[in-house]
Amino acid sequence: MSGQPESLLPGKYRASASRFRRLAEFLALRRNPTAMLIGLVLAGTGEKLWLGFAPKYLETLGAGVFIIGLFDALQTLLGAAYSYPGGAITDRLGQRRSLTLFTLISITGYVLVLVWHHWLALLVGTVLFVAWSALSLPATFTVVATSLQRHQHTMGMGVQSLVRRVPMLLGPLIGGWLITRFGWTDGIKYSLLLCCGLNGVTLVFQGWLFEPEPEAGAKGTITFWQVVQSFSPRLRELLVSDILIRFCERIPYAFVILWAMDHGGISAQQYGCLVAFEMVTAMVCYIPVAHLADKYGRGPFVLLTFLFFTLFPITLLWATNFGWLALAFVVRGLKEFGEPARKALIIGEARPELRARTYGAYYLIRDCVVTSGSLLGAWLWSISPQANFIGAAVCGALGTGWFWWVRQRQAARGGYR
Repeated sequence: MSGQPESLLPGKYRASASRFRRLAEFLALRRNPTAMLIGLVLAGTGEKLWLGFAPKYLETLGAGVFIIGLFDALQTLLGAAYSYPGGAITDRLGQRRSLTLFTLISITGYVLVLVWHHWLALLVGTVLFVAWSALSLPATFTVVATSLQRHQHTMGMGVQSLVRRVPMLLGPLIGGWLITRFGWTDGIKYSLLLCCGLNGVTLVFQGWLFEPEPEAGAKGTITFWQVVQSFSPRLRELLVSDILIRFCERIPYAFVILWAMDHGGISAQQYGCLVAFEMVTAMVCYIPVAHLADKYGRGPFVLLTFLFFTLFPITLLWATNFGWLALAFVVRGLKEFGEPARKALIIGEARPELRARTYGAYYLIRDCVVTSGSLLGAWLWSISPQANFIGAAVCGALGTGWFWWVRQRQAARGGYR
């Protein structure tokens, strides 16, 4: 039946097909975005099975607080360093071949951590296993930009962000259960084995992608600095606020699990539940907020997102039991409130022929600067957890204030929508 023209289907099936088509149109689903979303669920779930528990795993392997901070900083730094090459590779190889390459690199890193049980393995393996999330980011942005109309960009990013949170919901729950059931060594081992298997299946779904025609000039020889010079004033102003907000995020990032388990007295499985609360909160917001942002303007939703970034470390100050931690993680979930709108602002400001490289350059600059936030967080944590959380909140307040001021100024000139 599904292969017949819709007009030849019986009435009830025709109505169902029409509703499905309208839903797909509302959610901005096309072949490439859908295949990419399936890959995001599979690869992302594999990563989240164990990576969120890595700081505590490092502690069990004998790593100190600064090694844990270095591990987090290395992920941020490599995420930054890989972003621009990821964009350039995507522009040159195309979406399908580049995503396949990035997945294979990540699998190599997971295998290294699986066979070498030492904290050094995580530091060395980071060079490889961050390839999926870092190198593929410009490619996933480009799939949305090339598959959808401009007025659907926020919805496209909203659906992508929603789907990205499914692994963040499932992974920690499954990984936390494995660690609680089998202990840290075997629990991480089984998580990594499952991670490799899911990434292998991801390669199959990435084969479904078709390559759109490249934009004129997309494969030309253009330097990094030429790409940066192509940034619009609005994109540069967004970048400044984004850097400050990401300092707010990175300073406590690696130490939240230590606070929850060491000061809140919870288990790994309970921590997985906290992450699930965060992800459910974020997922509930994405679709309605993306629809409203595409319809009424993106700026206010981005501003609210930055505000919730700022509030999260403040709520941790009083979160010393499971109940208060649950509330804090709900606030953490609300920080995703306007993330699709922020990403759509980047898409809207990128030149079509330089899309992937523009995204890569943006994240390269942002994350190179923010890398120091992980080391700053380790230093503040060595003073006290409270110093860490307060320092993060100050950065968040500065970023929120900057974006509000820029938005007021741009609104007077007809800028940010």
